Amino acid sequence: MRKSFFEASARERLLGVVDPGSLKEFLPPSARQTSPHLNLLDQPVAFDDGIIVGAARLDGAPILVAAQEGRFLGGAVGEVHGAKLVGLIERARAAPVAPAAVLLLFDSGGVRLHEANAGLLAVSEIIRALLRARRDGLRFIGLIGGSSGCFGGTGLIARCCDALVISEEGRLAMSGPEVIETVRGVEEFDSRDRALVWRVTGGKHRYLLGEVDSFVPDETAAFRAAAIGLLQRPAGLDLETVEREHAFLARRWERFGNCDDAPEIWRELGVPLPLQVPGLAAADFVALAQPCRDQP
Repeated sequence: MRKSFFEASARERLLGVVDPGSLKEFLPPSARQTSPHLNLLDQPVAFDDGIIVGAARLDGAPILVAAQEGRFLGGAVGEVHGAKLVGLIERARAAPVAPAAVLLLFDSGGVRLHEANAGLLAVSEIIRALLRARRDGLRFIGLIGGSSGCFGGTGLIARCCDALVISEEGRLAMSGPEVIETVRGVEEFDSRDRALVWRVTGGKHRYLLGEVDSFVPDETAAFRAAAIGLLQRPAGLDLETVEREHAFLARRWERFGNCDDAPEIWRELGVPLPLQVPGLAAADFVALAQPCRDQP
């Protein structure tokens, strides 16, 4: 039976991706790790502060896992949320036997504005810990397909991973549609135009741009299969990799800087009939996109 990744809760996604019966939460519901800031602002709290962390197995391989809950404050990162993720990464670095991967299920609009500087600091600490762990040879795989997308500081965290998997329903960007509209006006970006939002931030565009490694249908089993396939991907981070990525981004700006919408970029990439891309099924899209992808 097909199970939608987009419609599932964080716990349902996690249980569907890892091996059955293998998940062991480090801070289960009974631990009640709630934010100290939200009560002061008369805001709702969650027993896990919107993120699950633990250990599990993926195709028999030991991994550490985290899953954000987009249904709680849009999955936004606050102090406790961030501390749980940093602790998970540091646990991976300190393990006597390194896990095969750290699997991150992203579903977040970015920093929790209720917590202001605490949320911003949390994002910076996560990025620092993740890059330090990648330097040590640990592998990070991110899955993006939740209802809140992957925006803001969480988008930065995702792009620091070794590999990413995304569905058409997944969205990945630095600034969310509402933020762009607020700062630059509706003429620049209409956040109510769902077709525009998905063209510019959705999974198909990110896959064609080479920013994600796998594009899958909105099925939990498909995300699991893609994650298993990425377990063998080379891990690690060095100066050569960073320099290659910077050169790639510079070339991208030169190539696409004058494009006003995603189909213009797709046409530049050599995609035939670019206006038909949004309506393509996942398998048909991947077959079409594979030779056109822009990659470092």
